[in-house]
Amino acid sequence: RARRNWLAGLAGWLWLAVIIIPIYWIVITSFKEQSSYYASNPMVPPDSPTLDNYRFVIESDFALYFLNSVLVTVGAVVPAVAVSFMAAYAIVRSRRGRFLRWVNSLFLMGLAIPLQATVIPVYLIIIRLHLYDSLLAIILPSIAFAIPLSVLVLSNFIRDVPKELFESMRLDGVSEWGLLWRLTLPLTRPAVTTVTIYNSLTIWNGFLLPLILTQSTDKRTLPLALWTFQGQYSVNVPAILASVVLTTLPILVLYVVGRRQVLSGLTAGFSR
Repeated sequence: RARRNWLAGLAGWLWLAVIIIPIYWIVITSFKEQSSYYASNPMVPPDSPTLDNYRFVIESDFALYFLNSVLVTVGAVVPAVAVSFMAAYAIVRSRRGRFLRWVNSLFLMGLAIPLQATVIPVYLIIIRLHLYDSLLAIILPSIAFAIPLSVLVLSNFIRDVPKELFESMRLDGVSEWGLLWRLTLPLTRPAVTTVTIYNSLTIWNGFLLPLILTQSTDKRTLPLALWTFQGQYSVNVPAILASVVLTTLPILVLYVVGRRQVLSGLTAGFSR
């Protein structure tokens, strides 16, 4: 009979507690009144739950901020994934090996450059392009920072597709565009779903770029809009946590829908 690993089991329960307890606190606090928040135990559920915080958040231009986040996320993820997919296919299957190896190295160098190190150059470029204080100012840098990791994952996944399939379809007269969309895309769907969900998570939760590149209230995204509930001398904690719950729900639904594709894409894409 197999021996039980008590240490690993205890570590697993501790890690589960580290994850569950903050989520539990966020959810129960979002149903508390602001007046009773500091007077009660923060870990005890409210005696009389209320939806006033959610009502207050929705009435505070939440729909506008939500629409801005959707536009930024979709406008950045779709071009980034499309460009990364075509670039990964060219890197893996093209016969121009030396040039594309140099291009692949250039993409990999992008993984070593953090977003915080490029804030000033990106800000100056956006100013020169007269795009400051617009959603496009957030979308363009987000596309650039999403491409390197997407190319890495997709190229590793495309490399696992048997070459015989490409050769047989070429003998049937299929063009490179046909090979790209009719063969490569269906076989690499888990990897495409993986990079799509990962980039959606990153861009949806982005705070630094909207903070630096926008100024108007009507250009705020959801993470930046959390400042709306912070006053000069006080912070409406229950309202902030209600907005956190509402902000997290769309991306949580997206992850639940595509979690199997994400797991298969991660395991297969990094297997080489």
